[in-house]
This record gives sequence, structure tokens and C-alpha cells, in this order.
Amino acid sequence: MNYGKNVWIFPDAELPPKGDNLIPGHESIIITNVSDSKAHITVTLIYTDKEPLRFPTEVESMRVRCLRTNEAKDFGAYTARQDEQYAIMLESDVPVVAQYGRAEPRDVHFYTTPGYCE
Repeated sequence: MNYGKNVWIFPDAELPPKGDNLIPGHESIIITNVSDSKAHITVTLIYTDKEPLRFPTEVESMRVRCLRTNEAKDFGAYTARQDEQYAIMLESDVPVVAQYGRAEPRDVHFYTTPGYCE
């Protein structure tokens, strides 16, 4: 049985400031692949005022991967800038489950949200 979907969209992404709290401000996309195959994923960043950016990533079979949007090891040259509004779209060749998380230090809370998927 396959779990997950091939397309996920997270319409509200915005890297918060780092802050001085116990949990530093950050945002991430968490992708879980429970299929028997490696997931080849295209990440598209959609902005309010510039052309979309696309880059590939992978998640091994029966693994989870956390992509921090401000970490070059995860997002490469496409790392997020603080206070920049954008959306994230994931397109995978096998069904995956994805979620967006943000630690918001301005009023000290952490939340996650599932995206829209098809």
C-alpha cells in the first residue's frame, strides 16, 4: 500500500528571525517516504515578486528527511531570507507525506501544518 501524495503545497512560508529563545527561530519541510523506492523530489519556491526557483532533492526509501530552509546543506543556493514571503511546492515521483514547521521566536511558539496535496 502506498501512503502519501505526489504533490504538496505549503502556501505560507516565511523564515522568522533567529531570536534569543530556547528554540531558535527556523522553518523546515519534513518529508517522509514509506515507499519501496527512493523519492526524487523537485522543490519549487514561489515568491510574491520574482520568478520561481526549482531544485532537486531526494528521500531514501523508508526514511524521513528534514529540510531546513535556511541551511545550505538542505536548500543549497536557494536558502530562505528572513521575512521573505513565499510558498513551497514539492513534486515527487513516488507518494510521500510532507509537513511544514516553523519555530516563531517573536511570540515563542512552534507550529506545524500539513500542506495541500494531490
